[in-house]
Amino acid sequence: MHWFTRTFVFLWFFIGGVAHFVADDLFVTVVPPAIPWQLAMVYISGVFELLGAFGLLLTRTRYAAALGLILLTIAVTPSNVYMLQHAENFPNIPHAVLVWRLPFQVLLLIMIAHAGSIIGKRSARPARP
Repeated sequence: MHWFTRTFVFLWFFIGGVAHFVADDLFVTVVPPAIPWQLAMVYISGVFELLGAFGLLLTRTRYAAALGLILLTIAVTPSNVYMLQHAENFPNIPHAVLVWRLPFQVLLLIMIAHAGSIIGKRSARPARP
Protein backbone atom coordinates (compact mmCIF):
# COMPACT_ATOMS: atom_id res chain seq x y z
CA MET A 1 0.00 0.00 0.00
CA HIS A 2 2.88 2.40 0.64
CA TRP A 3 3.92 2.19 -3.02
CA PHE A 4 0.44 3.35 -4.08
CA THR A 5 0.28 6.33 -1.73
CA ARG A 6 3.91 7.21 -2.41
CA THR A 7 3.32 7.11 -6.18
CA PHE A 8 0.10 9.13 -5.92
CA VAL A 9 1.64 11.76 -3.65
CA PHE A 10 4.78 11.95 -5.79
CA LEU A 11 2.75 12.49 -8.96
CA TRP A 12 0.39 14.96 -7.25
CA PHE A 13 3.23 17.20 -6.10
CA PHE A 14 5.52 16.65 -9.10
CA ILE A 15 2.81 17.62 -11.58
CA GLY A 16 1.60 20.43 -9.31
CA GLY A 17 5.15 21.70 -8.80
CA VAL A 18 5.85 21.81 -12.53
CA ALA A 19 2.50 23.52 -13.09
CA HIS A 20 3.57 26.34 -10.75
CA PHE A 21 6.19 27.29 -13.35
CA VAL A 22 4.30 26.44 -16.54
CA ALA A 23 1.05 28.16 -15.54
CA ASP A 24 2.32 30.67 -13.00
CA ASP A 25 -0.20 33.29 -14.16
CA LEU A 26 -3.04 30.89 -13.27
CA PHE A 27 -1.57 30.06 -9.85
CA VAL A 28 -1.16 33.76 -9.01
CA THR A 29 -4.94 34.18 -9.35
CA VAL A 30 -5.60 31.71 -6.52
CA VAL A 31 -3.27 33.39 -4.03
CA PRO A 32 -5.35 35.49 -1.63
CA PRO A 33 -4.75 39.23 -2.18
CA ALA A 34 -3.64 39.65 1.46
CA ILE A 35 -0.55 37.53 0.79
CA PRO A 36 2.37 39.67 -0.44
CA TRP A 37 4.69 38.79 -3.32
CA GLN A 38 2.16 36.50 -4.94
CA LEU A 39 4.30 35.43 -7.90
CA ALA A 40 7.25 34.72 -5.61
CA MET A 41 4.96 32.62 -3.39
CA VAL A 42 3.85 30.62 -6.43
CA TYR A 43 7.46 29.89 -7.38
CA ILE A 44 8.53 29.13 -3.80
CA SER A 45 5.65 26.72 -3.25
CA GLY A 46 6.40 25.11 -6.63
CA VAL A 47 10.02 24.53 -5.62
CA PHE A 48 8.95 22.99 -2.32
CA GLU A 49 6.40 20.77 -4.06
CA LEU A 50 9.13 19.44 -6.34
CA LEU A 51 11.62 19.00 -3.49
CA GLY A 52 9.02 17.15 -1.44
CA ALA A 53 8.00 14.94 -4.34
CA PHE A 54 11.57 13.88 -5.07
CA GLY A 55 12.33 13.59 -1.36
CA LEU A 56 9.65 10.90 -1.08
CA LEU A 57 11.59 8.72 -3.52
CA LEU A 58 14.62 8.33 -1.27
CA THR A 59 14.36 6.29 1.91
CA ARG A 60 16.82 8.61 3.63
CA THR A 61 14.74 11.76 2.98
CA ARG A 62 11.23 10.29 2.85
CA TYR A 63 10.15 11.14 6.40
CA ALA A 64 11.42 14.73 6.24
CA ALA A 65 9.92 15.21 2.77
CA ALA A 66 6.53 14.04 4.04
CA LEU A 67 6.70 16.44 6.99
CA GLY A 68 7.56 19.26 4.60
CA LEU A 69 4.70 18.37 2.26
CA ILE A 70 2.29 18.26 5.20
CA LEU A 71 3.39 21.75 6.27
CA LEU A 72 3.19 22.99 2.68
CA THR A 73 -0.29 21.56 2.22
CA ILE A 74 -1.44 23.31 5.40
CA ALA A 75 0.26 26.54 4.28
CA VAL A 76 -1.63 26.63 0.97
CA THR A 77 -5.01 26.01 2.59
CA PRO A 78 -5.85 29.75 2.53
CA SER A 79 -5.75 29.58 -1.27
CA ASN A 80 -8.34 26.80 -1.28
CA VAL A 81 -10.55 28.72 1.15
CA TYR A 82 -10.11 31.91 -0.92
CA MET A 83 -11.17 30.09 -4.08
CA LEU A 84 -14.29 28.75 -2.38
CA GLN A 85 -15.18 32.15 -0.90
CA HIS A 86 -14.69 33.84 -4.28
CA ALA A 87 -16.00 31.12 -6.59
CA GLU A 88 -17.26 33.79 -9.02
CA ASN A 89 -13.60 34.55 -9.84
CA PHE A 90 -13.14 30.95 -11.00
CA PRO A 91 -16.03 30.30 -13.41
CA ASN A 92 -14.17 27.47 -15.17
CA ILE A 93 -13.99 25.40 -11.98
CA PRO A 94 -17.23 23.68 -10.96
CA HIS A 95 -18.44 24.80 -7.53
CA ALA A 96 -18.53 21.17 -6.36
CA VAL A 97 -14.79 20.89 -7.06
CA LEU A 98 -14.12 23.99 -4.95
CA VAL A 99 -16.22 22.56 -2.12
CA TRP A 100 -14.61 19.13 -2.21
CA ARG A 101 -11.05 20.48 -2.30
CA LEU A 102 -11.05 21.07 1.45
CA PRO A 103 -12.15 17.56 2.49
CA PHE A 104 -9.81 16.16 -0.15
CA GLN A 105 -7.00 18.11 1.46
CA VAL A 106 -7.55 16.16 4.69
CA LEU A 107 -7.32 12.91 2.72
CA LEU A 108 -4.19 14.21 0.99
CA LEU A 109 -2.59 14.96 4.37
CA ILE A 110 -3.28 11.37 5.46
CA MET A 111 -1.85 10.04 2.21
CA ILE A 112 1.30 12.17 2.59
CA ALA A 113 1.77 10.86 6.14
CA HIS A 114 1.33 7.31 4.91
CA ALA A 115 3.65 7.81 1.93
CA GLY A 116 6.34 9.13 4.28
CA SER A 117 5.81 6.29 6.76
CA ILE A 118 4.76 8.78 9.42
CA ILE A 119 1.64 6.65 9.86
CA GLY A 120 1.04 3.07 8.85
CA LYS A 121 4.64 2.07 9.41
CA ARG A 122 5.13 -1.62 9.90
CA SER A 123 6.64 -2.73 13.16
CA ALA A 124 10.00 -4.48 13.01
CA ARG A 125 8.95 -6.77 15.87
CA PRO A 126 7.16 -10.02 15.03
CA ALA A 127 3.54 -10.26 16.10
CA ARG A 128 2.81 -12.14 19.31
CA PRO A 129 1.01 -15.46 18.92
